[in-house]
Amino acid sequence: MGKSFVKDHSAEFSVLDHIEELRWRLIRAVVIILVFTVVAFIYMPYIFHTIILAHAYPDFWTYRMLCRIDNSLCVDTLNFTLLSREMSGQFTIHLKSAFIVGFIAGFPFIVWEIWKYIKPALHKNEINVSFKVVSVVPFLFIIGILFGYFILAPLSVNFLANYNIDAAIQNQFDITSYVSTVTIMVLVCGLIFQLPVLVYFLAMAGILTPEFMRKYRRVAIILVFIIAGIITPSPDIMSQLIVAIPIYLLYEISIYTAASISKKRKMQEV
Repeated sequence: MGKSFVKDHSAEFSVLDHIEELRWRLIRAVVIILVFTVVAFIYMPYIFHTIILAHAYPDFWTYRMLCRIDNSLCVDTLNFTLLSREMSGQFTIHLKSAFIVGFIAGFPFIVWEIWKYIKPALHKNEINVSFKVVSVVPFLFIIGILFGYFILAPLSVNFLANYNIDAAIQNQFDITSYVSTVTIMVLVCGLIFQLPVLVYFLAMAGILTPEFMRKYRRVAIILVFIIAGIITPSPDIMSQLIVAIPIYLLYEISIYTAASISKKRKMQEV
């Protein structure tokens, strides 16, 4: 009876310790985001004009690179104006933009806090492997963010800004709509670029195999172009290819990742 009580009491404390550890990890993650958010809020006038509104100007880096590729790809004008239609609109977008920048800047630290929380439950060999995976997650996220910012967002803004169903209609976009559109595109790319990490965990669990991924490679190509068509408003084939090719390369990297895990598993079985 006494031993049973001690075990139950010990288990209860163990659970409480885990909850307390999780609570402090979450607090650290929130504090990190808040710190970056406050810094972004202070410097938002510069960030907003130089980074967030950059796609609204014809001299944006991507537009200049497209013009160097071919004159037909040059972006001379962007036929739209940005408006704030609500009294608190600009202040709200100031706060929202600061939080988005804070989240993106704090993402690597959030991943680190998550890994530190689960680390004690891992074996020694798992710690090294998981550390490598944790190091790759923020790297892929940032690469995805850059892809969305420099490729997907400008292509979409250019297409939507110059799309005109009738000459009598002028494009006047609300600033909230503009920021939301650009933000969603950029963050979605950050998530899409996590595909190799997702495949890694699925392969580790034995759910996904490289043979399966190779077998359905053609289906994957079709799905990649469907995804590219959904996230890219522009119907021209050039824009579709620019978006689809990197996503397909992620699929090939994922096959390599799954194959490496499968090879290690077979060697361990022998």
